[in-house]
Amino acid sequence: MKTARINTPLGIAELGGDSDGLFHVKILDSEEAVSKEIPPELKPAADQLASYFKGELKDFDLKLNPQGTDFQKKVWNKLLEIPYGTTTSYLELSRALGDEKAIRAVASANGKNPLWIIVPCHRVIGSNGSLTGYAGGLHRKKWLLDLENPPSQQSLF
Repeated sequence: MKTARINTPLGIAELGGDSDGLFHVKILDSEEAVSKEIPPELKPAADQLASYFKGELKDFDLKLNPQGTDFQKKVWNKLLEIPYGTTTSYLELSRALGDEKAIRAVASANGKNPLWIIVPCHRVIGSNGSLTGYAGGLHRKKWLLDLENPPSQQSLF
């Protein structure tokens, strides 16, 4: 597996994958050095993430190969259906998967998503609209949601 670390507005991200696809994209909370060279297998992901952070890319087009259980993969595939700039709740996601009683399992699978941003787990919020749970930290979740759907400028008059 090849790895590379890239700089993002939210910190250093590590990409991992090979010719079979991208295994993981994760945010690091440490001050790791950014990679001097990006392996060819990871270059499309690095380029697309850079475009996403500039607000130029809404849909990723990458070969993905996340490792997980069949249920986790089912949840992650459903996350890919959440459009840019929108959100859904854990309950709505559970219903879309066919079992609203599986809400805790869905939330757990969401939290184990190995492909930060690319599989948009940040677009899942609480039923009451609250920003609940995010492995990268709620401040990053809010930042990502604001990037995708900027708050409108309020008029003073």
